[in-house]
Amino acid sequence: MSIMRKTFRMFFAMLLATVSLVPFHAKAWKAEGGTAMRKEYNSYKGLVMAGYQGWFNAPGDGAGRGWYHYRGRDGFRPGSASVDFWPETGEYEKLYKTEFRFADGSPAYTFSSYDYSTVDTHFRWMSEYGIDGVFMQRFVSEISGESGRRHFDKVLANAMTAANKYGRAICVMYDLSGMKSAGRDTVLNDIRRVADEFQLFNRDGNPSYLYHNGRPLVTLWGVGFNDGRRYTTADAGYLVDSLKRMGFSVMLGVPTYWRDFGSDTEADPRLHGLIRKCDVVMPWFVGRYDQRSYEGFKKRIGEDKAWADANGVDYAPLCFPGFSWANLKGSSRGSIDRDGGRFFWSQLSASIDAGAEMIYIAMFDEIDEGTAIFKCAKRVPEPAPGSTFVPIAPEDSSDNYLWLAGQAGRMLRGEVPLSMDMPVREQTSQRVDELTRNKLTRDELTSNK
Repeated sequence: MSIMRKTFRMFFAMLLATVSLVPFHAKAWKAEGGTAMRKEYNSYKGLVMAGYQGWFNAPGDGAGRGWYHYRGRDGFRPGSASVDFWPETGEYEKLYKTEFRFADGSPAYTFSSYDYSTVDTHFRWMSEYGIDGVFMQRFVSEISGESGRRHFDKVLANAMTAANKYGRAICVMYDLSGMKSAGRDTVLNDIRRVADEFQLFNRDGNPSYLYHNGRPLVTLWGVGFNDGRRYTTADAGYLVDSLKRMGFSVMLGVPTYWRDFGSDTEADPRLHGLIRKCDVVMPWFVGRYDQRSYEGFKKRIGEDKAWADANGVDYAPLCFPGFSWANLKGSSRGSIDRDGGRFFWSQLSASIDAGAEMIYIAMFDEIDEGTAIFKCAKRVPEPAPGSTFVPIAPEDSSDNYLWLAGQAGRMLRGEVPLSMDMPVREQTSQRVDELTRNKLTRDELTSNK
């Protein structure tokens, strides 16, 4: 009997060891996400998707990064912040207390992207408002170090879980900003690991991952800019060729004036050849126009689309709701007013009218630069020089930009007629109204645990 028990114990230990080798991410759909809503995405066409930063941390969230992407020059406290908008926090399961206070003296709380419950809430909103999914940012300068890699791995795992739970499309995007030429290997090693752990080539294992032209899609953002980057168009070409050999489709994020080598674009004719190798081209428009100047700008979208069609590349125009980085940069110069959603809708409707088959929104959760479309607050902490937060305008609801993005998706797919005038909601579909939020007390909020 003792030999049998010993044999059984050895077998059980081997079994546990084998199970532990299975990546957490591959099991996560059911372990944390509940019943999966199986939905495959075989093309970016017909989709409205947003960029997802996922880089906000708080002390006590387990990441060990403190107030990351919240803190200003002197931490995250009155007079020092890097975010301009304050998130509407009524629906988050877990929140973190800050040193900021509202006019009535109550403390202000915020979220951490590191928590699964935060990411789950965001993907639930995508499902509720009809936003098709997101491109998960992986910043090469961040994932080159242990702390950044651990954070973004956790956020990506959370997002893969939530995407499959809510049937949202998800795609990996590498932001090359800050990369040196040697960073090419960081990208390629990372995508090999990510593809294996998250089963990017296995539709049964990860049905929500976005495919395009028959292959899983990967995005490289930041190619062709003339702002002194430490990698070249040739480096980007090496990455594109390598990703293609691995079996990926590639979307390339390029400057606004990529087609005619304008003010933000490197004068390197190889850029056009590189774009032709890719499956999708997405130009960066944030900050290039406001509501007044957009009328003269929007013809560029049609011209870009025509070039892409003629060269066998799909085209994803970018739309953004507004812009603000006064706390981040110490100046309000460059701020772009949201105009109650009309600025955002002008871009969405013009892109669809120009024949766009897919749209990229910048961004889902970017409160550093005020481009977030997720729920931001009307009631913001008390202002101080260096930490004056922008409230959502009185005529807006906190979910207005989520709703508009969802309506754009319906119009893009022809489910409802295109309207150049911003659609009007019959009634607000916010899940948490002002009265409910005012009832939340300090004891009801979940602080650092």
